[in-house]
Amino acid sequence: MEKGIAHFAAVCYTVLLEWVGRGYPAVEHRTHSEQETEQLGETLAGRLPRGAVVAYTGALGMGKTAFTRGLARGLGCRSRVTSPTFTIVNEYEGDIPLFHFDLYRLGSSDELFDIGWEDYLARGGVCAVEWSERAEDAFDEHTVRVDFRRDAQHDGWRIITITGVDGL
Repeated sequence: MEKGIAHFAAVCYTVLLEWVGRGYPAVEHRTHSEQETEQLGETLAGRLPRGAVVAYTGALGMGKTAFTRGLARGLGCRSRVTSPTFTIVNEYEGDIPLFHFDLYRLGSSDELFDIGWEDYLARGGVCAVEWSERAEDAFDEHTVRVDFRRDAQHDGWRIITITGVDGL
């Protein structure tokens, strides 16, 4: 695996996986701590336009909420970020608002549209969506994809693959 970019003080290893979507590569990052996972989220925030949708996939405990804390910080949101498991969506005000969805309890994309998905998209913030596979047909080809998985050799490390954004 090639050595790649540094995220602040932490070094993550990156691998160019393939060219997909809008011509942007899928890039694999290895983070070694929760702090590095947050830093990667903060770095992604700097590459996102208003209105971006970021769809997360990955099992429980893989760092999705930690990543979202960094994303929020990068968007200028100052509130404490928590998982929206029981509320479905948490809203954070910042330079660019963040709408953090958790679709774990939803049965389909119809339920997402019932809670006002299109209204959130129209508000010009960033929508970060955990358990996005539960409403796959709600996302278009411009969606940024972030997949989280545990490193096979180190339980505390994460492999985070980001697809659909330039310069990361």
